[in-house]
Amino acid sequence: MLATRRRRAFARKPEAWRQASVPPEQAAVGPDTVAPPENAFRPPAANYDERSAASETFALLRHLWRSGHRRRIGVLAAGIVAVLVGNMIGQIRLNEWHGTFFDALDQQHLDVFGQQLLVFLVIVGGLLTLVVGQTWMQEMLKVRLREWLTHHLLDEWLVAGRAYRLGLAGQIGVNPDQRIEEDTRKLTELSAVLGVGLLQAVLLLVSFIGILWGLSSNVVFVLDGSSFTIPGYMVWCAILYAFLGSLLTWRVGVPLIGLNAERYAREADLRFALVRVSESAESIALFGGEKDERRQLEGNLDRVITAMRGLSVGLSRLTWITSGYGWIAIVVPIVVASPGYFSGGLTLGGMMMVVGAFNQVQASLRWFVDSFPQIADWRATLRRVSAFKAAVARLDEIDEAIDSISLVRGPEDQLAFDGVSVLLSDGRVVIAEATVEIGRGERVLIVGESGAGKSTLFRAVAGLWPWGSGTITLPDPETMMFMPQRPYLPLGSLRAAITYPDRPDAFPTAEVEAVVKRVGLSEFLSALDLEARLDKSLSLGQQQLVGFARLLLHKPAWVFLDEATSALDEVSQRRVMSIFDQELAGATVLSIGHRPGLEAFHTRTLHLIRTPRGATLHHKQPAAAAPIWRAPQVEAAANIP
Repeated sequence: MLATRRRRAFARKPEAWRQASVPPEQAAVGPDTVAPPENAFRPPAANYDERSAASETFALLRHLWRSGHRRRIGVLAAGIVAVLVGNMIGQIRLNEWHGTFFDALDQQHLDVFGQQLLVFLVIVGGLLTLVVGQTWMQEMLKVRLREWLTHHLLDEWLVAGRAYRLGLAGQIGVNPDQRIEEDTRKLTELSAVLGVGLLQAVLLLVSFIGILWGLSSNVVFVLDGSSFTIPGYMVWCAILYAFLGSLLTWRVGVPLIGLNAERYAREADLRFALVRVSESAESIALFGGEKDERRQLEGNLDRVITAMRGLSVGLSRLTWITSGYGWIAIVVPIVVASPGYFSGGLTLGGMMMVVGAFNQVQASLRWFVDSFPQIADWRATLRRVSAFKAAVARLDEIDEAIDSISLVRGPEDQLAFDGVSVLLSDGRVVIAEATVEIGRGERVLIVGESGAGKSTLFRAVAGLWPWGSGTITLPDPETMMFMPQRPYLPLGSLRAAITYPDRPDAFPTAEVEAVVKRVGLSEFLSALDLEARLDKSLSLGQQQLVGFARLLLHKPAWVFLDEATSALDEVSQRRVMSIFDQELAGATVLSIGHRPGLEAFHTRTLHLIRTPRGATLHHKQPAAAAPIWRAPQVEAAANIP
């Protein structure tokens, strides 16, 4: 069991990208000032070609249909439809009750009045039950939709280096936490609310438009002593009023979509900046940098306030339309139906039935007007989630569109670089056509000045940095483990950090305790299962010891170290490096390091030397010929099962 459980895609395009030659005038400047050629490679950014809201929605629904969550979501959706149909029937019955009730009131029939009050209680009781059921199912629909969409985005994001690559894919890859957490929450909640609201509006419209059409025949107009009716008069009035309101709402409210998207982007920037300050509080305090951090945070806050100010102005303008539309709607049906009442064609009860049906039809038609602020918010979050999803899905496609370093599976006992050139993101060649073979059991150290490309080569071997040319032949990825300078410590206990990426209970307690003792962390045995922020409570040196405990527990055959002992004292370094002479004596080690004395722990040293064309690898003999792995003052190895 290894820390590299993920499978890497070894089949890349075999054609190698070739760096354009550097002009002589640039080469003469020196290795530190060589400018990239004009046609230098740039890592491609992930761009999103915005599609219509319908296309983006159907794309998400297709993924929902293929997921295992569709059954539970489908049951909830079917239940909501059934409740809405029941609510529609109840509303029709309530509208009929209005006519009987107000006629009894107008004719002063006390017995009928009392009976209708009892009927009203029955109707309202049924509607109340349906509304409560609808509310519960709608809230559960939000929960299930968010569960599905979050799992779906995590499945797309946390795949073989995609999370790392997305951070290099340009602006679209910024703040994925905001898109996966906040944008997903808002999108699923708004989708449930707007979807249920739209369905309810459609059902009520279908139900009452026929009723209103029939009642329109009771609205009689009298002109010059002659009377006449207009077929569907009340329906046409409702449609015209809703059309005018919807048109004005769209014209005034459409900028809210962009304003909401801008606000969410700036909110994400502010949240990231705050988290960054919190994570770096110690360093900031040591430098006395609180004022500078405050200045930067205020800049982020100002951008949020600017976005919110623009959104506030847009909402205020829209409120003129939506609120005015709602207030006028109170009297519109009465005014429209008044000719029939004053002509005697409508009783008070009949008029109230017409007004009630008109209000139901008009309320259905005005759904767009009333919901537009939420629609604009929903469209903005849909755009952000769709852009993130498209960017993640296209990362592999983007890499395949360019020539890159070819990673191929080779013999189990060999790691080889064949004409490998590695590029930085600004187009500079940091390693030029490296060719070297490393056999099973070798311990090779790569040294070189800062910025020569050592860590970039480390990422290229891990499959995280594909840009360049040549071929890297790798052993089975399940036999490899990569150890960066700062080990990743997941949230949770020390046991979880040591067994990562396996579950905390994947190894016997005795085995975990043995590796903890072996690397010199015995004082933490009592806190093995204590939940803590290890990246905060442990020093960098202790974190590196945790990394070696993890290494010893998983027992890889190929180990790649990138400054993995940089924070350790000499005794601790000798202790952990002796692992490769004892428990992992047969492992192959490829190390990257600066600190003096590391050469003594390796059988071969490669020196990465900068040149105008990029750094090149040169063999360098070890500084000492003494036994390499038997350093003095090393603690006896603990018995590890």
